[in-house]
Amino acid sequence: MELPQIPVKVSDFNSRKFKFWSFISMFLLVFVHGYNLNERYLQPWSMPTDSFSLTTFIEYFLANGIFRFRIPMLFIISGFLFALHDNKPYGERTRKRLRTLLLPYLIWSALGFAFTYFLELFPYTRDVVSASNIVRIDDSRALLHDYRWYEMLGRWILIPVPYQLWFLRVLLMYNLAYPAIRWCVTHRIAKWIFFSVAILMWLGTMGFVLFEGEGLVFFSLGVWIQKTNFNIDVSKRWLNPAWWGFAFIILAAVKTILAFLGSPFLGDAMFPVLVILHKLVILSGLITAWYGCNGLVAWCMQRKWFIWLTAFSFMIYAIHAPLVAYAIEALFAVVNQVPYYRLLSFVFLPLVIIAFAVGVGAVLRRVWPGGYGVLTGGRGF
Repeated sequence: MELPQIPVKVSDFNSRKFKFWSFISMFLLVFVHGYNLNERYLQPWSMPTDSFSLTTFIEYFLANGIFRFRIPMLFIISGFLFALHDNKPYGERTRKRLRTLLLPYLIWSALGFAFTYFLELFPYTRDVVSASNIVRIDDSRALLHDYRWYEMLGRWILIPVPYQLWFLRVLLMYNLAYPAIRWCVTHRIAKWIFFSVAILMWLGTMGFVLFEGEGLVFFSLGVWIQKTNFNIDVSKRWLNPAWWGFAFIILAAVKTILAFLGSPFLGDAMFPVLVILHKLVILSGLITAWYGCNGLVAWCMQRKWFIWLTAFSFMIYAIHAPLVAYAIEALFAVVNQVPYYRLLSFVFLPLVIIAFAVGVGAVLRRVWPGGYGVLTGGRGF
């Protein structure tokens, strides 16, 4: 039996919250990708090879803890907003998503590929690309110039050099599958089966190139929230952000300490413990951010300069990688004798890249609004 379809109108404040958290999620993403310890590729179960110190604790605590709620937040917002416009024909909405998701995905993937290929033409920057391991295929091939033609095609279409673009690819797949997702989450029996499978996929970090499990549960949750009129304005007692905020900080700290020091004590149990803690950090972070930061949202969204910045969320998202990864390698070659150079780089390099992305976006929007609209999928005007 299908649950009643309750139309929900988004309040003005929640509209501002959506915009605020979309921007903050992109802002924090640059810092996550600016993580610069020896093992750069972060997974829920990542155990750093660096020694435990103030720098390594802060970077891991933030990049693989506190900041990790941002992508689930974006998926929930995306699911909610997509479900909000069911009055429009599915075919019309699908064509629009091809323009707003697929076209920017292909363009930015090509730009990232071309940028990296260009860097490989010069000895110094070629070494930077190689050291980053971003385009490495195997032990002997670490450059795009080593690729075969079909591997280049695969890089462009499926595994972009700008690695953050996976979100657009997966979001497009969820949008295409929306009628099935909506049916599943609005039927009393089907929703329990569907969410059970989706949660298991999320807990197991399972998925495929075209249909990742990491975002399915959250996109579907956004659809469910919109269709059932779940109260997103006021938290229920069990969603009290004060308690969840305390848990958020403690869980992220415990996970960080265990990632560095827990292996001798937990042994083979390290992997599941870190994964479970990671998922709990994300859940507590989502609740804390959404229900516990209304004062911050209200203050920021009353500032003209902040509202102006939010228009460039997509440009920050699209431009920052792989630029940030290459910049880390180049910067470390210069400042590796400076005290706390890793921590200072972690703080200031993302800020520089964000400023650069905003500047590029502002100039493009002014001098070439048509091209800016294509690059951003119509966002940021």
